[in-house]
Amino acid sequence: MSQSQADPRRWVALALIALAQFMVIMDTSIIGVALPEMRTDLGFSQENLSWVFNAYVVAFGGLLLLGGRLSDLFGAKRVFSLGWAVLGLGSLAAGLAGAVWVELAGRAVQGVGAALIAPSALTLLMMLFGGNPKELTKAFALYGAAAPAGGTAGVFLGGLITQYAGWPWVFYINIPVAVLALVATPALMPAAPARRGSVDVLGAILATGGLGAAVYAVVRAPETGWGSAETLLVLAAGVGLIVLFLVLQSKTAQPLMPLRILRTPNLAGANLAQLSMAAAWIPMWFFLNLYLQQVLGLGAFASGSALLPMTVAIMIMMIALAPRLIARFGPDPLVVAGLAALAAGMLWLSFARPDGNYWVDVLPASLLAAIGMALAFIPSLGTAIAGARPEEGGLASGIVNTSYQIGSALGLAAMTAVAAAHGSRELGDAGALTDGFSAAFLGAAAIAAVGAILAAVTLRKPANTTDGSQASPDSVPAH
Repeated sequence: MSQSQADPRRWVALALIALAQFMVIMDTSIIGVALPEMRTDLGFSQENLSWVFNAYVVAFGGLLLLGGRLSDLFGAKRVFSLGWAVLGLGSLAAGLAGAVWVELAGRAVQGVGAALIAPSALTLLMMLFGGNPKELTKAFALYGAAAPAGGTAGVFLGGLITQYAGWPWVFYINIPVAVLALVATPALMPAAPARRGSVDVLGAILATGGLGAAVYAVVRAPETGWGSAETLLVLAAGVGLIVLFLVLQSKTAQPLMPLRILRTPNLAGANLAQLSMAAAWIPMWFFLNLYLQQVLGLGAFASGSALLPMTVAIMIMMIALAPRLIARFGPDPLVVAGLAALAAGMLWLSFARPDGNYWVDVLPASLLAAIGMALAFIPSLGTAIAGARPEEGGLASGIVNTSYQIGSALGLAAMTAVAAAHGSRELGDAGALTDGFSAAFLGAAAIAAVGAILAAVTLRKPANTTDGSQASPDSVPAH
């Protein structure tokens, strides 16, 4: 909106939008360092620990399209506020949990709140800065940096909070932030008129159910067997639900995801890049946390601190360097190079030793992975939304966020299964644990490498601007 460009509050509003992105992604990672204590206190098994992550991500990823649709229909400002209220309630439930099922339910509610916040936040950003390409690029750089920075900073904060306050506080920390957002949103955020339309509830149920079933099948496979009837039937059910979702979208008058948007130039390639990036990145920090604590013997705070350099590297790359590199080379080469660097970092981590050393086995490899993540993240997200129609901004952001979260859930589920098959169940046996974690790192490296190849093949044309003209590399939003 043009009047918003002259509003000096837009940069304060951007800070709140970036904080929203930081928080919803941080909630995927902040529990990592707390997992060993949660396993002891709540009675999780080593394999089922991943469900503390997956309960959030399945709800988050499965409902993002619904969140984007609600944002387009009812106004991003309203949905943004609703998301914060839901996230706060889920955080309270997760912190108070005294049983496994309560914990997982609280995490799922947190995911619902995040699914409302993420697409509406991006829509609000476009409303605030969409009329000024130069400001939009800066806004996207800050917003884009908030996501991986939130993921990595969550590791550090999780260690600090777990060691000095206890694991419930990794959830309680969301509550004052949610209250702040609810108070500030009415004054800072632009309002948009509601649009007429219906909500495809059945589509949301099918998408979430399909993703949840697929993740459940992969997580359970090491115990039940990859060829067992349970694994095959649940996996088939997940695939079937996703197929039904796509069929429904092609026949519904007002679908959750109009399939025509898939014809947007480079949309598929950019979303594939996001999916593979998350499928490699999320297992890395998950298993790196466990390696630092269960093999190297670091405490919760020390483990979180050990990964803090990744946050610094990501912030520097995304805010100071990535926009300049996009302007000079265009987004597509950076996506390919970033995924390749991420793969190299994972491969390096796969050589970690049972008697390893942080300075040799962890720090250099994790920094390389962080640089790769920073290079690929902004241009792939910017490319994914560059050609969307203005009225489908929430939908486009919902799709690309969904790709990232689906990659997170399926990547972690698959690498958890790989790690379990190679020894990660053997608590107390440093050699077996390291073998399992190394296998997971190697699997993540393969995912990132495949993503780099797919990006090189599919990202060939410049993304279109919303008026149909081709965008130059420096005008592609750096989300």
